[in-house]
Amino acid sequence: MFIIGITGGIGCGKTTVANLCRTAGLSVIDADEISRQSTAPAGLAIEPIVAAFGRSVLDAKGGLDRAKMARQVFADRKALDQLSQIIHREVIAEMQRQIEKLKEKKIKAAVLDVPIPVKQGFLDSVNQVWVVWAQEEVRIRRLLDRGMAEDDARRRIAMQMTRDEYEALADHLIDNSGDYATLVKTVENLFKDELASRGIRYQSLMPEAPGG
Repeated sequence: MFIIGITGGIGCGKTTVANLCRTAGLSVIDADEISRQSTAPAGLAIEPIVAAFGRSVLDAKGGLDRAKMARQVFADRKALDQLSQIIHREVIAEMQRQIEKLKEKKIKAAVLDVPIPVKQGFLDSVNQVWVVWAQEEVRIRRLLDRGMAEDDARRRIAMQMTRDEYEALADHLIDNSGDYATLVKTVENLFKDELASRGIRYQSLMPEAPGG
């Protein structure tokens, strides 16, 4: 099975590219979704999070209060690393289970959608890494549109990997500083180069016009 790993910093458009992969008919394993499940009430990551940070980071239902936790860890690199380690352990285990299920079904291509490109469970599981990137001011504008305060947006970006660090891992760097139509064309060209060349079928993102 040919596995593409998609990653990139907050506000770069990683999720948008993963959604284009879904539109093309590829199986996508979403680390963020697995993370949300693991930090929901009774999720597998809740007990170790409470052991590390206390019950004050939980909401009324017993799940992780993501806003409260974010305020704490994005001001403290050590706390962020500790939280990441706890959640990554559960996310990676579930991702591997899903990969094995896809292999059993003889699926030819799959996508891992992962915000932080850890070595174990991501880099060592994929055939290629596609990094989605965008200019910082573009990222900040997108985060503001999501309702995030500018100071918070800049702080989160500063805590994440740099472009150079992501690019060092990339087989392909997807610049998503422009409009959506440009992004679609870029991803379609990657599908042609990396999927079609391997005999892997996918649904084109830009079907020909009637008579074209």
